[in-house]
Amino acid sequence: MNPFSYARPADVSEAIRLFQPGSRYIAGGTNLLDLMKENVARPTQLIDITRLPLNDIADTAAGGLRIGALVSNADLAWDARVEQRYSLLAKAILAGASPQLRNMATTGGNLLQRTRCYYFYDADTPCNKREPGSGCPAREGLNRIHAILGHSEQCIAVHPSDMCVALAALDASVLVEGHAGERRIAFADFHRLPGDAPERDNTLADGELITAVELPAENLSTHCSYLKIRDRQSYAFALVSVAAALQLDGGVIRQVRVALGGVAHKPWRSPDAEALLIGRPADADAFGELADALLAGAQGFADNQFKVALARRAIIRALSDAAEGAA
Repeated sequence: MNPFSYARPADVSEAIRLFQPGSRYIAGGTNLLDLMKENVARPTQLIDITRLPLNDIADTAAGGLRIGALVSNADLAWDARVEQRYSLLAKAILAGASPQLRNMATTGGNLLQRTRCYYFYDADTPCNKREPGSGCPAREGLNRIHAILGHSEQCIAVHPSDMCVALAALDASVLVEGHAGERRIAFADFHRLPGDAPERDNTLADGELITAVELPAENLSTHCSYLKIRDRQSYAFALVSVAAALQLDGGVIRQVRVALGGVAHKPWRSPDAEALLIGRPADADAFGELADALLAGAQGFADNQFKVALARRAIIRALSDAAEGAA
């Protein structure tokens, strides 16, 4: 681990002012400290933001919910408003990590998780995400956990978060503040596909700090499901995960949201595919049509081709569970 300086600002303005090239913000540290121990992240300065006033959950004037960036995953999942109005989010959070990690991990930090690609974490191997231009050995190597959608010649890694899959389905917004002031980023635009710059996981500018995540007023808790397919029952990342939510009127679909995890460099969602189901009966035929549209163009590699069929079955099952009001 390389030497670094440490600062603990008292407010958001000071945190942003302290940020310089080589700085990293740190809160729970559940991902960043791992990266530092593995010599993947080598910050020259850590800016401890744990004292900033960003740990509240509050109702918005529009009927939604504003979640401070420092709210722990545990506090968020067990908040009564989240359980009642955004139960899809609570289910996704509780499907991830362990109780100990959820107690430490923060809302903002969850959005900034880096991939769990074997080669990214091995500083002795090439990796375009870690060292742009060095290559992507996962394409021809061990790629069972890797992407089937949205990948590029430069990178086939996947985003690891469960919480972010639910936030994508719920049309969340990310509120950030930086040297240029405050701005709001639609969740669909926050994470990015690898393209020719896989080292960039998101659309934050240098020094920008996540201050909150905002959820719109929704009516998607009655019929929702989070399905996570993984190699063991707990404490494992998703091979495929599905956040599914429906609004039904007499068995007819009035609104549908589906987001996938474990399959791409960002949570994967297609509003065009969802639109195909509006006005349709909530049945397996309709769900299969959405799955085919959502997975259009999916392409696996030597070890993960099974994910294409697995994802299709998972989408249908998650939507069927949601339609029945099942957990």
